[in-house]
Amino acid sequence: MKVVIITGSPHKNGTTAYLTEQFIKGAEEAGHEIFRFDAAAKDVHPCIACEKCHGDVPVCVFKDDMQELNPHLIEADAIVLVSPIYYYDINAQLKAVIDRFYANDAVLHGSKKAVLMVAMADDTMESAEGALASFKGMAKYLEWEIAGTVVGVNCMTPSMIKNTDYPKQAYELGKAL
Repeated sequence: MKVVIITGSPHKNGTTAYLTEQFIKGAEEAGHEIFRFDAAAKDVHPCIACEKCHGDVPVCVFKDDMQELNPHLIEADAIVLVSPIYYYDINAQLKAVIDRFYANDAVLHGSKKAVLMVAMADDTMESAEGALASFKGMAKYLEWEIAGTVVGVNCMTPSMIKNTDYPKQAYELGKAL
């Protein structure tokens, strides 16, 4: 299975980076092919809804790092979205990438699995409800099967998340994909 992992955090050794590593470990042990795209380290312009991608010659007006991601995104059997929760939702870096899915909308529909992994300092699920709702709505719209979620509460630092069950959940999810 071809798995595309899109991360949003700018912290290379942060909480969601650790979840991502554990997911990859499980997925590789299961024999899956991984492509990782770290959105915070890439040049990704936000979509401006110019509709050039849906014109006579469908092409995005931006020549940025989405050109690297798009072929993998289209070929993927599973899409894994990973983000810190900063303010009741996924972060802006990941959201910019998701908004740019629009240029490939027609070919992204159907027959993919989807995973969401988030971590946050807050100790209640309330802070993740926006991210979960957006993820579920997007998966429904794109006709993707939700393969699982990992929501790390009370995980502000890597040492905090390492002392929870969330890394094991990420590993098991990657392995079971």
